[in-house]
Amino acid sequence: MSSDVDLGRRFLQGSIEPHVGMLNVPEPGQLLYKIMRLEDLIRSMALGYLHFNRVDRYRDFHGADAHDGEQLPGDITANTATKFEKAPHFSAADYYALSRSRTYACCFSLDNSAHIWREYANGSANGKVGLEFDFDKLRARLNETLKPDRRILQAEGKPCLQIFSVNYGMVDYVDRTTHRENADRLPNPVRYAYLKDSCYAPERELRVSLSALGMGEFVLSDGSPMAFSDSLQVQFDYRAAFADGTVKQIMLAPDSNLDFLRAELAKLRITAVEG
Repeated sequence: MSSDVDLGRRFLQGSIEPHVGMLNVPEPGQLLYKIMRLEDLIRSMALGYLHFNRVDRYRDFHGADAHDGEQLPGDITANTATKFEKAPHFSAADYYALSRSRTYACCFSLDNSAHIWREYANGSANGKVGLEFDFDKLRARLNETLKPDRRILQAEGKPCLQIFSVNYGMVDYVDRTTHRENADRLPNPVRYAYLKDSCYAPERELRVSLSALGMGEFVLSDGSPMAFSDSLQVQFDYRAAFADGTVKQIMLAPDSNLDFLRAELAKLRITAVEG
């Protein structure tokens, strides 16, 4: 492989927590909570994945934030006026929009609150469950899975370079109508993925983000453009996660179908200790 190709691979490859310094990461020992429809939990356990949604595609449930990951209204004018020297028709605003379309998130809450049980995972025939995660162990497990030297990604059925950088952080809640991120300098695009309007503050969200470079075009080995789908499935071994305490417990809503959960876990050869 030529040195030019090597440089290209390093430039395009993802990395592990490259922006940890600009994000608010919880203290050690933090627990996280994720509410899921029972059917979605069983599917993700059977197929072994965590679901990541593209941040500009949160529109399919009540209360979804249509502005997730979007540039702030107060930043648009300056972002649009800022051009790249070698690409004068491509502005910082274009860069942020393209970055947003290449950013995915898996969302958790810092609190096991009535709010998240009420607002999320509705519409299931069998009810909902809550998973309790150990943040430190989840972080270590995902970092190991997402190491860039592993060919774990597939695009259109073909293995491809691991182009996504993984970051972790608590969401900052701001007044989107007045807050500015570019008052002093242009922000890194990952900052927009960790800002939400203050009306969403009851979520108390911790998110794991996967983001690819917001410039240029990614192509497959046959030269065809790579499509960024509405969601990604990241490998996650639930059996191992239960065994080492990454997932500490499954909590069932009072009106959920316990018999369905027991039967589906039995099919997966997972034994639940009820309590």
